[in-house]
Amino acid sequence: MAYPQLSREPGALATAAAIRAGKFSALEAVEAAISRVAERDAEIDALAVPDFERAIAAARALDRAGPTEDQPLFGVPMTIKESFDVAGLPTTWGHPRFKDQIAPRDALLVRRLKAAGAVIIGKTNVPVDLTDWQSFNPVYGRTCNPHDPERSPGGSSGGSAAAVASGMVPCDYGTDIGGSVRVPAHFCGVWGHKTTWGLVPKHGHDHPALSRREGFLAAADGPLSIAGPLARNAADLAVLTAAGAEVPLRARAKPLENCRLLVLTDLPGAPVDASVRGPMEAALEALARAGVRIERSTELLPDLAAHHRSYLKMMNIAMSGGAPAPDGTRATAADWFALMNAQATCAAQWEALFAAYDFVLAPPAPVLAVPHADQAVFRGTLSIDGVEEPGGKGLVWAGIATFPGLPATVLPIGSAAYLGSELPCGMQVIGPRWADLDCIAAAEAIGQVLHN
Repeated sequence: MAYPQLSREPGALATAAAIRAGKFSALEAVEAAISRVAERDAEIDALAVPDFERAIAAARALDRAGPTEDQPLFGVPMTIKESFDVAGLPTTWGHPRFKDQIAPRDALLVRRLKAAGAVIIGKTNVPVDLTDWQSFNPVYGRTCNPHDPERSPGGSSGGSAAAVASGMVPCDYGTDIGGSVRVPAHFCGVWGHKTTWGLVPKHGHDHPALSRREGFLAAADGPLSIAGPLARNAADLAVLTAAGAEVPLRARAKPLENCRLLVLTDLPGAPVDASVRGPMEAALEALARAGVRIERSTELLPDLAAHHRSYLKMMNIAMSGGAPAPDGTRATAADWFALMNAQATCAAQWEALFAAYDFVLAPPAPVLAVPHADQAVFRGTLSIDGVEEPGGKGLVWAGIATFPGLPATVLPIGSAAYLGSELPCGMQVIGPRWADLDCIAAAEAIGQVLHN
């Protein structure tokens, strides 16, 4: 089921502005979001853990207090990924054994969003242990793509993207280590931003097996993984990123026509389906007609194949908490330091590239929204131009920005047919470290060229 009414529904900043202008109250905004969940979520199953009664109480409290200057999200109803702790709600990461264990406090990001005026109406669905480009688990079931209920909304922030794409809420916050914000944005046709590593804290985003230990406070932000927002426009992404950030952010505001862009669509061992390549090429042609400088190759490009191998090793170690690999081997301290050195080298090489280029454009994934499957995407195959390729090949496009810790914004660029269904397609705009607002602004400018 598609939702053509999405374009007429206000985003986060528009909702906050309307509340400030007295067009409706925070309570009315929250109640409207709850009504949309009731109307739409039976088919989609995006909302894993509703928190409606407390959301209504929080909205009433905001209406009584009135907005302050430091509340850009005043009265905005939103959801957040199930893996973040919200006091009084379970955090399961999809495991039935944790469904009755209640978080004692809000994650730091949740506290910051509430301080910015947002009202959390519930938590959105994830795959078990956040390790799939689908979002299903034995606790909360399977989330469907709002554009086609037979397709995945992506993962691991698939419930987040589905809630935004279906219009239930204007925004959500997810996490990303293997494309888990960018791929759902791409699959569902919404905007998503992978933040610079370390910009937005993930304290209170801890596996429940750890976070329920006696005396446990919060794990350190894990290597590679970030927290990042999903929304229906660029301006909302920017304010959500700033609301969660550890430090104030600045933007250069360089016009797109003055930028030099590098395009990556052809990498060894990383085929891209025509359903993705077609909309990307059409977007690039439109940008070229608008006078944007686009290049396809450079000697400054890092050794992406070598860095991808290091990325996979580091990600597997980080996500397993250093547990032995399936073959019984365990990474040593020397292995870890070698990976850190490889990561530092990668980051330095990207810094040199960004001295010459403003942004890099690339696919978020090699395919559009995949059909539901009972096994993880990475354990199966992806149909790419009629050839069944190992699912893990899709991680190449996620790792480009993840391994060096770079920001990347995904914007919708069009749609195409994939395996018999017309589906949305996105493109990621990758930029220098800490240039998060610049990435979002460049994506917004690209969107204006494509859609105006």
